[in-house]
Amino acid sequence: MSSLSLQAFPSHWWEKVPEDQRKGSWEILPQEASPGELVLSKRNELGQFSNLAATAFEFQGERFASVEALWQMMKYPEEGNIKDHRVKHFSEYPYSRDQVKQLSGFTAKKAGDKANAINQKYFSDKKNLSYRSFFFDYKDMAEGSKFHYQIISAAIKEKVLQNPKLLDLLLSTKDLILVPDHKLGKNRPRSYYYNQILMDIRSSYQLKEK
Repeated sequence: MSSLSLQAFPSHWWEKVPEDQRKGSWEILPQEASPGELVLSKRNELGQFSNLAATAFEFQGERFASVEALWQMMKYPEEGNIKDHRVKHFSEYPYSRDQVKQLSGFTAKKAGDKANAINQKYFSDKKNLSYRSFFFDYKDMAEGSKFHYQIISAAIKEKVLQNPKLLDLLLSTKDLILVPDHKLGKNRPRSYYYNQILMDIRSSYQLKEK
């Protein structure tokens, strides 16, 4: 992308961050974007697009403090569901599903990590994510991954549409290639690529405006 075309965007989106301020080997800094790319850095307003961001929304009749809350909630037992194998160890989980729904940031992520540990301890041979009593393996790169993607992509869309300023910010990125501010690794399920989900939402609105 030429320097002239970059003038259409806020310069701080690519503001250089000193190497000694990198939060960890996982972080991709704003200035590390390739030509035509934009890092969705948590160091500026673009961080609102992160699943971790405290941007509340309603999804299928429930309110979530963040997309991460929805993601991690699915690792917890469905209280009152006698068919949920996780319920027998309900007291060992640090949160209820309703409590996880109110979390954001790394608190939400860590809540999921704790649930993972319990599920792995007792139910390593079972599908340990559920949404409305449907159990699935979101990393199977098959039916489970597809179902998880449908949930997360729909939730991200609702998050954007229910927060008009966030939609405006997304549209202001025009045709820039959005990239995460963290390394994802290889062979991840589609639901991990929130940047691509956001670009798909953006494209759908750009088509409406033409």
